[in-house]
Amino acid sequence: MSVIRPVANGLRTDHPVPGLPFINDERLPLDNPEAIERTGRNQGKGLWGRTDSLRGGGWVAFTTETKNRAYAWAVHQSPEHGRTVLLIRDQDMSSLHHDWMHGHNGFLYRHGGYWWDGVAWHRPSQVVDRAHEGYDARLVKDAVTVTAADLLARPGAPSNARIAKIADFAAPEEPLPHWRDHLAVWAASRAPGSLPLDRCVIDLRAPELEPVRFVDRAGLAQIAQLAPEDLPHPKYGRTELPVPQSETSEGPRWSRPVACDWAEQHRRVHGPQALLSGTTTFGTDQPLGLVTDHQRLTKIIADSLEDAEGRKDKRAFARGRTKHEDSAARLAWWPAVALSDDTDGFIPVAALRTTLVEAVIGGLAEDVGRAGKTSRTTVSLGDIRTDVVKLIDWYILREPAGTPAFFGEICLIARLRLGLDPTDVGSLLRRSLHLDSELEGETVDALLDLALPPSAKRTVD
Repeated sequence: MSVIRPVANGLRTDHPVPGLPFINDERLPLDNPEAIERTGRNQGKGLWGRTDSLRGGGWVAFTTETKNRAYAWAVHQSPEHGRTVLLIRDQDMSSLHHDWMHGHNGFLYRHGGYWWDGVAWHRPSQVVDRAHEGYDARLVKDAVTVTAADLLARPGAPSNARIAKIADFAAPEEPLPHWRDHLAVWAASRAPGSLPLDRCVIDLRAPELEPVRFVDRAGLAQIAQLAPEDLPHPKYGRTELPVPQSETSEGPRWSRPVACDWAEQHRRVHGPQALLSGTTTFGTDQPLGLVTDHQRLTKIIADSLEDAEGRKDKRAFARGRTKHEDSAARLAWWPAVALSDDTDGFIPVAALRTTLVEAVIGGLAEDVGRAGKTSRTTVSLGDIRTDVVKLIDWYILREPAGTPAFFGEICLIARLRLGLDPTDVGSLLRRSLHLDSELEGETVDALLDLALPPSAKRTVD
């Protein structure tokens, strides 16, 4: 999700960001991305530049502004949608480059990460879909694209605005007042043949972006079913919170759908560990598999101590087992940890995880190959073998926090290597765990609802 906040618009951009000033960008060779790159690349300490071609045509280019090195230019050129010219902070170049090249989240960002891909508006990318190595793209309901022609239907007053110069530019702390006047200056400067004003995208409007519908920290906590104090601290943990849609004197505000998406991702990250955890005899919460191993080892060691002392003194049974069980619990703890600790443990947990992924993929490959031999158009997926499910149980009970990545990798490899739809693979995992897992059916469903990628979940009305 793009969290880059541009500080100004280039005067020759086709898609101005509302509220930001316009900068004279005449020194920028907008028809030559390599020249933009050379402006900063290898031109001195602290200067940088880069250009890359886009997969669908067009290009992106970046350069440090040599006359004001705190800032950099970022240009996105689309053969269909024209160009976006932004002034950003110099340290944000690599992040915006990643978003434009690899983010799969469009190229225009508004309202804290809402993005436009040239066709539709989507909410900020928050919910991870590991089957597609990215985020689940979620459309904005009833979104309306606002163009320059829409805003200039009521003319501004160009005389009240000015074009800034880069040499003495300093980013404003607040949106410019009377921004339509600045937009009118921009419109008057458009060269012949520029993208028509009714195709110059400025903003979006949607019911969910009405400020009266926004939620504060308390509302975000309520949606996530967390106590307000359990949210990341507003000063030290803001990167763990969604980017706000607005900042007020009372604090950040989020649209309700953004808050719901954040809550969903928070449950996906923390839910499996909470679902598959238990309380140790020491009163701490630990993975359920570790708790079970500890309890079994405690009993084994307690019985061993009981037998050993019983042979010495038959009266030991009369004194009860409390002392023995306490000693056994302490003696059993670190062996239990060693069973599920991949660093120095008895079981190579990471290697087991890789083996399990390949075991499941191997079974799926057999199904795909069988369908190919019979020329069937659809692939019938057979149940995962019982022994494999038993090991899956063992793994997820000891590494519950890794469950989303584990299931996500299975769905991803099955999609890329075998061409299987993540939904079909998710259904197979659900069916096989219901058949052979030692977990209760309700727990299996709750875990898969949390841990499966969005594209692998059952469609629910």
